[in-house]
Amino acid sequence: MIGLLQRVSSAAVVVDGATVGAIDGGLMVLVCAERGDSEREADALLNKLLGYRVFADEAGKMNRSVADVAGGLLLVPQFTLAADTKSGTRPSFTPAAAPADGARLFEYFVRQARLRHARVATGQFGADMKVSLTNDGPVTFWLQVEPKLQ
Repeated sequence: MIGLLQRVSSAAVVVDGATVGAIDGGLMVLVCAERGDSEREADALLNKLLGYRVFADEAGKMNRSVADVAGGLLLVPQFTLAADTKSGTRPSFTPAAAPADGARLFEYFVRQARLRHARVATGQFGADMKVSLTNDGPVTFWLQVEPKLQ
């Protein structure tokens, strides 16, 4: 699974003119399931992003996680993160999970996040979303958890 984390001072997702998810300070995370991903990869990615230290401590160093600062978490499904862009001028999306698997894993990811973090908002899987954010820093990190071979 892939998570593109952005530290934000605010972020929101609008679908059909209505805000479906919004946070003030925290992390806006684009989430993508790839072929072969399972709940194991979703759990590993969630563990990593909840503990990832991207917020400043008293000394100004990035030593605090979103959990440490009780920040918001806006999870947005984004299958295009799995695009294969190695050749040509049109991306291939074969590395992305099938839509049914992607939806299932995103919903699982959200449920687990809500069990572990107090402030979770989401985008809407499969919708035409308008995402706005104010990146704080800017601070952006790519996290990827590869499926383990059995």
